[in-house]
Amino acid sequence: MNRRLKVLLFATAREAVGRSRVDVDIPKNGSTVRQVVALLARDYPRLAGVLTSCRFTRNGEYVQGWSARVRPGDEFAIHPPYSGG
Repeated sequence: MNRRLKVLLFATAREAVGRSRVDVDIPKNGSTVRQVVALLARDYPRLAGVLTSCRFTRNGEYVQGWSARVRPGDEFAIHPPYSGG
């Protein structure tokens, strides 16, 4: 059985998808960051190129490494490089 993961998109990631949030189904025992990123790249091809330079957070904390796990109900955010000031 799959559960929902809330994914927040910022800056160029938001522009690539056309909205600031998407929900994706992941297994109830969770997925790795690598698996979630691959799923998003597949479902949103314009996002694929952006994802290579992004940082990711889980529940407001930066994740360390592609093997970090996210679970249903978590808030996963995609942070491309920001510019400006």
